[in-house]
Amino acid sequence: MYLSEKDVRDIAAYTRIGLPDEEVAAVTVDLNNIIEGLKPITEFDLQGVEPTFHPLAGLVNVMRDDVAKPGLSQEEALANAAAHKNGQFLIPPILAGGGE
Repeated sequence: MYLSEKDVRDIAAYTRIGLPDEEVAAVTVDLNNIIEGLKPITEFDLQGVEPTFHPLAGLVNVMRDDVAKPGLSQEEALANAAAHKNGQFLIPPILAGGGE
């Protein structure tokens, strides 16, 4: 299976790689050469061969159970706030012209 220039454009768009039109043809040739170089791998008979490595082998969940616990009251959360209004944190505007 070989890639067309449309395939390469679609892959570049999907992966958000800025690929100028003048480079599409060269990248298409390069990717097709890589695919051709990997072709011998597909000719091996791997029926019944167990994998020797799996990145998730032996993985166990080390996370604790997600248990809801009481949090801070609104007053406690706002107690050390530099500024607050109507039960909400007030922060300075980050863009010019912003108000409260």
